[in-house]
Amino acid sequence: MDRVRKIIDLSLVIEPVPGPEHQLLQIRYEGHKETVEYMTKRFQCSKDDLPGGLGWANEYVTIGTHVGTHIDAPWHYHPVSEGRKAKTIDEVPVEWFYGDGVVIDMRHKKPGELITVEDLKKALDKISYRIKPFDIVLIMTGADKLWGSVDYWTKFPGMGRESTLWLCEQGVKVMGIDAAGWDRPFWAMVEEFKKTGDRSVIWGAHFAGIEKEYCQIEKLTNLDLLPHYGFKVACFPIKIKGGSAGWVRPVAIVEE
Repeated sequence: MDRVRKIIDLSLVIEPVPGPEHQLLQIRYEGHKETVEYMTKRFQCSKDDLPGGLGWANEYVTIGTHVGTHIDAPWHYHPVSEGRKAKTIDEVPVEWFYGDGVVIDMRHKKPGELITVEDLKKALDKISYRIKPFDIVLIMTGADKLWGSVDYWTKFPGMGRESTLWLCEQGVKVMGIDAAGWDRPFWAMVEEFKKTGDRSVIWGAHFAGIEKEYCQIEKLTNLDLLPHYGFKVACFPIKIKGGSAGWVRPVAIVEE
């Protein structure tokens, strides 16, 4: 008997929502009536020659590469990774973006808290799973439920330098999170830096990419619909020449 295959969308919709300035976008819509004049000129016909007297629909989008569900390339973190020029999104091996997925549940962590190596190990022990090279590791915080609100940008836990490097040491090349960022919110890092003076807390999870080459997916959703493991992830990014990131529509493929 053939297996039933379920495909689960792990991406957010590209839409204007309240957020910081660097996350804003614009979409200009052209409706079917608005394009009639252009089509009649292009095809040298009259409006009556078009079905219903209507043209095509079209959209023009102004958007940053880190807006919406996207994959950060090593170039985003620093110009150098593992002692070589860091790869841009069009240079990262395509093989990295399809593989076995594993969900690590961190929904018990509070906003601003650091997800540690010990947190990852405990969660993996709980589901009896051992990470292997080229697994695609997805961190579930539950923050995707805040999408569309101002709180989405500030109320989530995040990864740090050590926990990111630990995943890299297991052979992971692609990792992702269902929050606005891979690191903790800016306010949490600022608070700790002011208190301790420790520079390593500044964007520590991202800057881990200087030491180990990896990519991260930000702004995932629907991780709560997945099993802990036993599924595939396909998350091929758009190839933007020299880009520090590329938009992506990741999906999980679950055999039932």
